[in-house]
Amino acid sequence: MAQHEVISPVELLDGEGHLVEEGWARQQLWHYDRSRIRAPWYRIKEWDYYCVLSQERECGIAFTVSDLGYAGLASMVWLDFAKREFIPMDSIKLLTRGKLGFPPSSGSGGLEYGDAKMSISYSLSDGERRIIASCPSFGEGKGLRCDLVLQQDLAADTMAIATSWKENRRAFYYNQKVNCMPAGGTVTIGDERHIFEPGDSFGVLDWGRGYWPYRNRWYWGSASGLHEGVPFGWNIGYGFSDRSPASENTVFYGGKAHKLEEITFHIDPGDYLAPWKFTSSDGRFEMDFEPILDRHSEMNLAVISSVQNQVFGYYSGQVKLDDGRPIKVESMLGFAEDVRNRW
Repeated sequence: MAQHEVISPVELLDGEGHLVEEGWARQQLWHYDRSRIRAPWYRIKEWDYYCVLSQERECGIAFTVSDLGYAGLASMVWLDFAKREFIPMDSIKLLTRGKLGFPPSSGSGGLEYGDAKMSISYSLSDGERRIIASCPSFGEGKGLRCDLVLQQDLAADTMAIATSWKENRRAFYYNQKVNCMPAGGTVTIGDERHIFEPGDSFGVLDWGRGYWPYRNRWYWGSASGLHEGVPFGWNIGYGFSDRSPASENTVFYGGKAHKLEEITFHIDPGDYLAPWKFTSSDGRFEMDFEPILDRHSEMNLAVISSVQNQVFGYYSGQVKLDDGRPIKVESMLGFAEDVRNRW
C-alpha cells in the first residue's frame, strides 16, 4: 500500500470541515481547531488515555479522560498480572458537549477531571508528563492515590495519523500515539504502595480527536520497553476510517519510527483469553500473543454503548526494521484490544 507521510505543519481541517492533508506523520504536525469541525456536538469525540505497565513487577495502571459530547467519561483501572485481576473505577458527567477543556495538541496544556468520586490530572513540562490521581472509594473503599511521571524524548518519533471515512469525508480520526516513555512514581492502594521504576516501567499516550460515525469497531495493540537496552515498541491498529492514505502500524526502535503496512489480528471472539496471532501484509510484523488478563467492560447508557475487550499479555515473534534488520521478541508485555462502540 502507498502511504503518504506528512512532513510539514498543516491545518487539520479546511473551511468546509474536510481534512487538508490525509496521511501519517512522525510528530503531531496537524493543527487541531475544534471550531472548524462541521459536525453536531454529539459526533465530536476527544480523549487522552495513558497506560503504564511494569513487566518486572507484573502490574500496571491506566487512565482515561474523554468527552463524547453526550457525556464526559473518566476511568482508572489497576492491573495485577500476577493475580490475573483488575480493579476498575469509572465516573460520568452528562452533556459535557466539549466543555472539559481538552488542549488542541498533546504538547501544550494540561487536563483535569474531578468530581466527588475521583480526580485525574494530566500536566506536562519539558518532556515530563505527570499523572496525579485519587479515588477514595477505589477497591471497596481502600482508596487509590497515584503520582507518576512519564519521560518523553521530544526528539523521538511518534505515530500521528489523520484519515477520514469514505461514506462521510467530513468525519475524521486524528490520533497520536506516544510509546516508550519510561515511567516512575508510586501508586498506593489502601496500605499497599507500588513503586514504578523507569528502568522497567513504560507508558503510552493515546491522544485522540475526531468526528466519528455512530457505529464503529476498532482493533488496537501496543507494547513499549527495551530491546538490548534500546527503547523499543510498537503501535498497531485498524478497523475504522479509510486507511488508504496510511496505516497507523509502526515499530519504534531507538527513537525512530519504522512504518509498516497492513496488520491483521487473528482472534477467537468467543474466547479472548485464547492465544492470538498477528500477521502483516509486508511480512514485517509476525507475532504470537499469550493473553493473561482480559479487561472486559460493557457500558449501555441508551444512546451510548461500548463493549471492550482490552487483553494484556506477552508478545513473542519478530519484527523487521526499515533496513530489513530482524528484531526477535520474546515475551514482551503489552496489550491488544477489540472495541465496539455506539456513540
